Amino acid sequence: MKKSFYLASVLAAGIALQACNNQQSSQDSVDSAEAVNDSTLTNQQDDPAEFMVEAASGGMMEVELGKLAQANANHPRVKSFAQMMVADHTAANTELMTLAQSKNVTLPQTMGEDHQKMIDDLKNKKGADFDKAYMDMMVDDHKEGVNLFEEAATSNDVEVSAFAGKILPKLKIHLDSAQAIHDAVKQK
Repeated sequence: MKKSFYLASVLAAGIALQACNNQQSSQDSVDSAEAVNDSTLTNQQDDPAEFMVEAASGGMMEVELGKLAQANANHPRVKSFAQMMVADHTAANTELMTLAQSKNVTLPQTMGEDHQKMIDDLKNKKGADFDKAYMDMMVDDHKEGVNLFEEAATSNDVEVSAFAGKILPKLKIHLDSAQAIHDAVKQK
């Protein structure tokens, strides 16, 4: 009887542990990173950490979308733009990871669900349809990115402000390029 009770208790604990692990693994990576940061950082560090988490998710998305565009785009300017996205955002992501480590900020391991959805929306498009949808997305995303980095450039955190100020001109170039390419592919 005692063995049965013990076995049932161990089994129940194992099931509970597995349920917790399944719940954690299905949680959005951005939400997980923010939860860790909320529990380990001071209120003063909160805003810069939120910026870094959002920038990391967006940067991962830009790289993945760029790779997808290199494979699925039709227009040579779109392919060239995608190549620039992969190179520039990979470099920015690497710099952001170094900054986050120095500040003990946890970044997401994968992009957030909203960014993943953007990739999923484009996966089945090809050619001219892909070009138009991708460039629409790039214009909208870079407008948001410029706003995010402009705000971070005024942060009281000197290192975060410097990082955002360094990346911001490149994002503005990306936005200008995306708008020009968007207008060109839209006319086709």
